Amino acid sequence: MPALPDRFFDRDAQTLAKELLGKVIRHRQGDLWLAARIIETEAYYLTDKGSHASLGYTEKRKALFLDGGHIYMYYARGGDSLNFSAHGPGNAVLIKSAYPWQDDLSNANSLAQMQLNNPDASGNLRPAERLCAGQTLLCRALGLKVPRWDAQRFDPEHLYVDDCGIAVPRVIQAARLGIPQGRDEHLPYRFVDAEYARFCTRNPLRRGQVEGRDFFIHQQGN
Repeated sequence: MPALPDRFFDRDAQTLAKELLGKVIRHRQGDLWLAARIIETEAYYLTDKGSHASLGYTEKRKALFLDGGHIYMYYARGGDSLNFSAHGPGNAVLIKSAYPWQDDLSNANSLAQMQLNNPDASGNLRPAERLCAGQTLLCRALGLKVPRWDAQRFDPEHLYVDDCGIAVPRVIQAARLGIPQGRDEHLPYRFVDAEYARFCTRNPLRRGQVEGRDFFIHQQGN
């Protein structure tokens, strides 16, 4: 399957956030293509108080104001975070979590390298299902760094998003995580592949969560 073209990203941030579920990020490290299937995203808008863009244009945030398909990376909680610009200045999608992907291009050796890239706090190998279970874990496992990729376009020789024809039959929609009180923390702009909910940053289907109040499930996915 081909890499997603820039025009794929030039759409409404929420639409893009849903459409990215099931797509595969591939990053070349040496001779290996490291890969992860996107399972959780968050949409952000210029007018949304929870977004970086709402704080105004700066050279550091310029990727948010560029055409859809630019990469915006920043540091969060001591690690790197990956975002893609969407349609309209200041609008973007945060790649919140993913799940390691293996195929003919990204094989067991690629997964082994991802585990070496992202050991746990004790230096031990993380289980595959926890390797990309958070925005900074994802970037660490894939070897993605702010200085290299911030404000760049995708490069089919080094970093791109792949359409592997994966169907996502159910999408969970809920409020985003980690948004400070009073900064539009209530907006339901978080999207999760229901099949992989237990592997994302925080399971939206965990005990105590009520459908119709805390989350919604959309059948037929994106």
